[in-house]
Amino acid sequence: MLKDKTGVILGVANKRSISWHIAKAADRAGARLVLTYQNERLLRGITELAGQLEREPILVPCDVTDEGQMDALFEIVSAESGHLDFLVHGLAFSKREELVGPFYDTTLENWQIAMQISSYSLSALTRRAAPLMEGRSGSILSLSYIGGERVIPHYNVMGVCKAALESSVRYLAADLGPHGHRVNAISAGPIKTLAAAGVKGFSQMLDVVAERSALKRNLDGGEVGDAALFFLSDLSRAVTGEVLFVDCGYHAMGL
Repeated sequence: MLKDKTGVILGVANKRSISWHIAKAADRAGARLVLTYQNERLLRGITELAGQLEREPILVPCDVTDEGQMDALFEIVSAESGHLDFLVHGLAFSKREELVGPFYDTTLENWQIAMQISSYSLSALTRRAAPLMEGRSGSILSLSYIGGERVIPHYNVMGVCKAALESSVRYLAADLGPHGHRVNAISAGPIKTLAAAGVKGFSQMLDVVAERSALKRNLDGGEVGDAALFFLSDLSRAVTGEVLFVDCGYHAMGL
């Protein structure tokens, strides 16, 4: 499905990362990948993961709070491939201590960094990726969560960031549509990831979803990876501005 396509995937931190499941699915589908890592501390882990893929990916440092590193990322993609077919934005961040108390205790400092990494970075990366997608029907995919639409205990500022992210998906879809590119998001159910560990009461969230979702179970990361293939491939060539729930049907239930 992705043979001869080149993609950049941001957000791989460890084997439980949703971005890693998407990377594995894209690799199986034939894509050539560029994986980013935030800092040297994470390089060893991502190098070990990269060795599990069928095709050796290009590893590039990219801290999205650094404009120069984002520029360098796409300069490397241009030099190595000359084009780009898809971009996966799997980034989110908030200080853990601000996901404990009430939302109104969010500090300005954390609000700004959470918004920059979790939401604004999608626009910043899209601005740099779009020129490399010219003439190739590019696809941009981000990762959201139901906390952007509904109140989830202790999700706090991250819920507001996800709401901004989903709105950004729609505006970016309108911007890039005339160029033939698509922008979508997957709203995945709760999965045991490094980021999720920072949300107080996460294990209880898993129990609730398993009990109340339509499929009466929790989500597997590989299922998000498979859903992502639809958006990254030509199968979704007429779909843009969409936020797709991949959560075992939890979002559809009233009680």
